[in-house]
Amino acid sequence: MATRRQRAAVERAWNNTIMNAASTPSARRIPLWLKLTYTAFMAVLVPIYLRYYGPTNFLYFCDVALIITLFGIWIESPLLVSMCAVGTVASQSLWVIDFLSNLIGRSLTGLTDYMFMADHSLFLRGLSLFHGWFPFLLVYLVWRLGYDGRALPAWTMVAWALVLVAFFFMPPPRPDPGLTPVNIDYVWGLSDTEAQHWMPPGIWVVALMILLPVVLFVPVHLLLRRLMPKPVRAW
Repeated sequence: MATRRQRAAVERAWNNTIMNAASTPSARRIPLWLKLTYTAFMAVLVPIYLRYYGPTNFLYFCDVALIITLFGIWIESPLLVSMCAVGTVASQSLWVIDFLSNLIGRSLTGLTDYMFMADHSLFLRGLSLFHGWFPFLLVYLVWRLGYDGRALPAWTMVAWALVLVAFFFMPPPRPDPGLTPVNIDYVWGLSDTEAQHWMPPGIWVVALMILLPVVLFVPVHLLLRRLMPKPVRAW
């Protein structure tokens, strides 16, 4: 008959086995149904956005993050999903707050005013609801795969590249842009109909490139690094 000490040792070994199994990559895998659902959504969104907005629409941070996330969930990359979380959780959370405020008749920033314009396609506005669930999905994915601290410098480089491309090659604001993407990533100011007049355009872009990491990316990085598990993979 096993002694009390032997039984305790067996119990500890069993508990350790369970804990180790729960922390292995296989236990943290992203569910297949989520991968398929997200892929189906992207299979609808991408061609529709290409048709109505054109390819330049995919220079927006949020749309770039959508595409990176698609690859990230299939290869289960902590780095890719962490990059998207660092880059968009703060801004998309602001979208959610503004949208909820608009629902009760108060526009805080004007960020989601287009969602309540009857002359805008209801279907396109419905697709734009991804802004509401995307930050929560990213937090979930990081929780499942772990937070990779390399996401901050990696996304910052992506964001700076997008800002420079949008500033030098994409259309500036204009009075009636319609569905044509203008002032992408706010490189000309906060309005799509008129450029800002506070400072020279070049200084605005430099300030934007400095403030984006400081105000939006670094706080999310610090929060995720503190609250989320370490990555289960190195890539």
